[in-house]
Amino acid sequence: MNNKTELLTPTNCQLIFIDQQPQMAFGVQSMDRQALKNNVVGLAKAAKVFNIPTTITTVETQSFSGYSYPELLAVFPKHPILERTSMNSWDDQKVRDALAGNGQKKIVVSGLWTEVCNNSFALSAMHDAGYEIYMVADASGGTSKEAHDYAMQRMIQAGVIPVTWQQVLLEWQRDWANRDTYDAVMEIVKEHSGAYGMGVDYAYTMVHKAPERVEHGPVQDPVAAD
Repeated sequence: MNNKTELLTPTNCQLIFIDQQPQMAFGVQSMDRQALKNNVVGLAKAAKVFNIPTTITTVETQSFSGYSYPELLAVFPKHPILERTSMNSWDDQKVRDALAGNGQKKIVVSGLWTEVCNNSFALSAMHDAGYEIYMVADASGGTSKEAHDYAMQRMIQAGVIPVTWQQVLLEWQRDWANRDTYDAVMEIVKEHSGAYGMGVDYAYTMVHKAPERVEHGPVQDPVAAD
């Protein structure tokens, strides 16, 4: 059986965020950087809702790259951050151990930069340990559109599967009858999915007659809670 024809589910994959740090984002020219952050945080919230085993790794935090986006860390406030020196996350034993401990061969990847850290990690993890890599193209960025695009092409030629963050979210949800996650998914969509989220807002208010304004008390966001 070709394992790449299997849909992603909450129980058959894990997720890694590679170097989602401000100095790395400064160099991104392949897409709008605010859209990039939006997609990264949306993907993180989705992983939280579906209890996806998640690894967060950073490079040269103090000397160059800065801390991970606060919005990303807010989703995983107690999560360990695996600091490295190597551009290739796979070279770091802590990262390899974390991935092995999560126990899933399918790895969803969001990282910076596509042509360096994502590319080297993907090829190494596939070559050395037989992982299946799902590269989230719109939650990753390169130093130019060409750098991102050609890196994606190189990885695809090697067997990496290209995906988008919303595709991953909805593949995890799969069935709108899955009510345990429905409301949380809709909240992510409304906040992070642009026109799709606006359509949901319209349907809630104009079709389903939800109130125009909802009063929010000091209740902690369950998606952001660890």
